[in-house]
Amino acid sequence: MSSPAPFSRYEFMIAWRYLRARRAEGGVSVMTWISLIGIALGVMALIATLAVRAGFRAEFVDTILGANAHTTVYMAPQRVENEFTDDVYVVPGRIQDYDAMAAKLAELPGVERTTPIVRGQVMATANDSSNVAEIFGVSLDALKAMPRIVDPQTSQGSVEDFDKGVAIGAGIQRELNLNIGDKIKLIAPEGAKTPVGTTPRVKSYEVVYVFSAGRYDIDRTRIYMPLAEAQDYFNRENVADEIEVFVTDPEKVDDWTLPLLEAAGDGAQVWNWRDASGSFLSALDMEDDVMFVILSVLVLIASMNITSGLIMLVKNKGGDIGILRTMGLTEGAVLRVFFLCGAFTGIIGTIAGVILGVLLALNVDGIMAALNALTNGGAWQPEVRGIYRLPAELRAWDIFRAIGLSLALSFIVTIFPARRAARMNPVEALRYE
Repeated sequence: MSSPAPFSRYEFMIAWRYLRARRAEGGVSVMTWISLIGIALGVMALIATLAVRAGFRAEFVDTILGANAHTTVYMAPQRVENEFTDDVYVVPGRIQDYDAMAAKLAELPGVERTTPIVRGQVMATANDSSNVAEIFGVSLDALKAMPRIVDPQTSQGSVEDFDKGVAIGAGIQRELNLNIGDKIKLIAPEGAKTPVGTTPRVKSYEVVYVFSAGRYDIDRTRIYMPLAEAQDYFNRENVADEIEVFVTDPEKVDDWTLPLLEAAGDGAQVWNWRDASGSFLSALDMEDDVMFVILSVLVLIASMNITSGLIMLVKNKGGDIGILRTMGLTEGAVLRVFFLCGAFTGIIGTIAGVILGVLLALNVDGIMAALNALTNGGAWQPEVRGIYRLPAELRAWDIFRAIGLSLALSFIVTIFPARRAARMNPVEALRYE
C-alpha cells in the first residue's frame, strides 16, 4: 500500500482543527490571533509606506516635468578683457541666432519641441509687500505647452491674455495680495545704462494669469513674461539666455546630451532635469530601500510570534502527536501538519494586511487632509515638503514583494517548531497520558 502524497487532505484537516483551539487551550488561540494581527499590521504598513514613497516621487517628478524643460541648452560664460584697465571679467553666455538654433535642435530624433527663453531675477512689489521672483521670458505657445502651468483646475484668468501682461505663481499672488487685473511692479538691477552707470529698471505689469504648478518653490518665485518684453526689460535685444528642450522620454533624457551638444556647436552646454534634481531623487531611492528593510524587520518580528504559538501548540498536542504517530503518521506528515498551522496564520495575516494596506494607500490623501485640518496645517507643510499634498501610488511590484516577504518569513519561522513536533518520541509523548 502506497503512502499518501505530501500535503494530503487529511493533513490540512488536522492543521485547521488544531488552529481552532478550544477554550481550555485559549493560550494557543490568543497567540495565533496575535501572530495574525501582527503580520497584517506589518504588511499593511509596508504596502502603505511603499505606496506613499512611490506617490511622492511620482508627484515630485511630475511637478518638475510639468513646469520645467526636460533639458536646457545654453552657452558657456565668456571671459572679456577691458582694453583700458587690463581687467578680466566674466559675462554670461548669450545665444545670438536663437531661432535657428532652436529649429536645428528640434530636428533631432526624439525631440518634441524647443523654446528660447530669457531669464532674470527681479524684486516684485505690490500692496506694500515685496518678494524675490524669477522672470521667464517665453512665447505664448511655449507657455500653453506646459501642462502644470495651464491646468484650468488650478489657474485663474485667461492664458490667451498673456501678451497683455504677466503670469504669476499662486504663491506670489498670495504673498502680494494680487488679483487678476492688478498691477505688479518689477524692479531689476540691470536697467538703463547711463554715463554714471547702470540704473535699476522699474516697470509695472498687469497680472493676467495666475497658475499653480504644484510645487511651493515654483509658485512662490516664478513669473512668466512675453519673450519680446523680457528681452527689452533685461537688455537682451535679439538674444536668448537658454533654449529649453522637451524630449519624448524624460526618464532617458541623458541619451540626448551628446546629440544636443553636437547640434548646438562650440561653447554649448547642457543641463537636464536629472542634473538639477538627481541628488534628491537618489536620496529618495535610497530612503525607499532603507524603509523597506526597516519595515521588513517589523514583519519578521510579527512572524516570530508564529514560532511562539506553534511551540505552545506542540506542547499542548503532545499526546495527539503520539497517537497520530502510533496510527502510522510519518515524521514528514507531522512536520507538514504543524507547518500548515503556521502557514495558515501567515497566509491569512498577509491577505488581511494587503487589504488594509491597499485601503490605507487609496485613502491616504484624504487622511492627511483631515489631519492637516485638525492640526491647522501642521501635519503637512508645503514650504518644507515642496508639494502641496501627500499622494500614494500603488505599484504591483511593491504589493508582490510585500506579499513574498511576509509569506517567506512566515514559512521559514514555522519550520523549527514543526520539526520539533515531527521528532517527538511517541512513547515519551504518551507516557503521562
